[in-house]
Amino acid sequence: MQQFNIGEAKAHLSDLVQKALLGEEIIIARDNKPLLRLVPIEPPQHTRQPGSGKGQLLHMAEDFDATPDDFEAYR
Repeated sequence: MQQFNIGEAKAHLSDLVQKALLGEEIIIARDNKPLLRLVPIEPPQHTRQPGSGKGQLLHMAEDFDATPDDFEAYR
Protein backbone atom coordinates (compact mmCIF):
# COMPACT_ATOMS: atom_id res chain seq x y z
CA MET A 1 0.00 0.00 0.00
CA GLN A 2 1.32 3.41 -0.96
CA GLN A 3 -0.04 6.65 0.48
CA PHE A 4 0.17 10.06 -1.21
CA ASN A 5 -1.02 13.46 -0.04
CA ILE A 6 -3.40 15.29 -2.39
CA GLY A 7 -0.78 17.68 -3.79
CA GLU A 8 1.57 14.82 -4.52
CA ALA A 9 -1.25 12.80 -6.09
CA LYS A 10 -2.17 15.72 -8.38
CA ALA A 11 1.39 16.00 -9.61
CA HIS A 12 1.67 12.26 -10.35
CA LEU A 13 -1.90 11.27 -11.19
CA SER A 14 -1.03 9.44 -14.42
CA ASP A 15 1.59 7.34 -12.63
CA LEU A 16 -0.79 6.57 -9.75
CA VAL A 17 -3.53 5.52 -12.15
CA GLN A 18 -1.12 3.17 -13.92
CA LYS A 19 -0.04 1.65 -10.60
CA ALA A 20 -3.66 1.14 -9.55
CA LEU A 21 -4.44 -0.53 -12.88
CA LEU A 22 -1.53 -2.90 -12.26
CA GLY A 23 -3.05 -3.92 -8.92
CA GLU A 24 -1.22 -1.73 -6.43
CA GLU A 25 -3.27 -0.22 -3.59
CA ILE A 26 -3.04 3.57 -3.75
CA ILE A 27 -4.31 5.67 -0.83
CA ILE A 28 -4.80 9.42 -1.19
CA ALA A 29 -4.60 11.42 2.04
CA ARG A 30 -4.97 14.94 3.38
CA ASP A 31 -2.60 15.94 6.19
CA ASN A 32 -1.43 12.30 6.26
CA LYS A 33 -4.98 11.11 7.07
CA PRO A 34 -6.28 8.59 4.49
CA LEU A 35 -9.30 9.86 2.53
CA LEU A 36 -9.82 7.48 -0.36
CA ARG A 37 -8.49 4.48 -2.24
CA LEU A 38 -7.71 4.66 -5.95
CA VAL A 39 -8.98 1.47 -7.59
CA PRO A 40 -9.87 0.45 -11.16
CA ILE A 41 -13.51 0.05 -12.14
CA GLU A 42 -14.52 -3.58 -12.45
CA PRO A 43 -16.17 -4.56 -15.74
CA PRO A 44 -19.78 -5.78 -15.48
CA GLN A 45 -20.11 -9.47 -14.61
CA HIS A 46 -22.52 -10.09 -17.49
CA THR A 47 -23.76 -8.22 -20.52
CA ARG A 48 -27.10 -6.47 -20.32
CA GLN A 49 -29.91 -7.98 -22.33
CA PRO A 50 -32.70 -5.83 -23.82
CA GLY A 51 -36.00 -6.60 -22.13
CA SER A 52 -34.42 -8.22 -19.06
CA GLY A 53 -36.48 -5.94 -16.75
CA LYS A 54 -39.81 -6.81 -18.36
CA GLY A 55 -42.55 -7.23 -15.77
CA GLN A 56 -40.58 -5.51 -12.99
CA LEU A 57 -42.31 -2.12 -13.23
CA LEU A 58 -44.84 -1.98 -10.40
CA HIS A 59 -46.54 1.39 -11.02
CA MET A 60 -46.36 4.32 -13.43
CA ALA A 61 -48.34 7.53 -12.89
CA GLU A 62 -51.05 8.29 -15.46
CA ASP A 63 -49.40 11.63 -16.27
CA PHE A 64 -45.87 10.19 -16.50
CA ASP A 65 -45.12 11.68 -19.94
CA ALA A 66 -47.21 14.85 -19.61
CA THR A 67 -45.37 18.17 -19.77
CA PRO A 68 -45.73 20.15 -16.50
CA ASP A 69 -47.60 23.50 -16.87
CA ASP A 70 -44.65 25.54 -15.60
CA PHE A 71 -42.26 23.94 -18.10
CA GLU A 72 -43.28 26.05 -21.10
CA ALA A 73 -40.35 28.46 -20.64
CA TYR A 74 -37.88 25.62 -21.30
CA ARG A 75 -39.28 24.56 -24.69
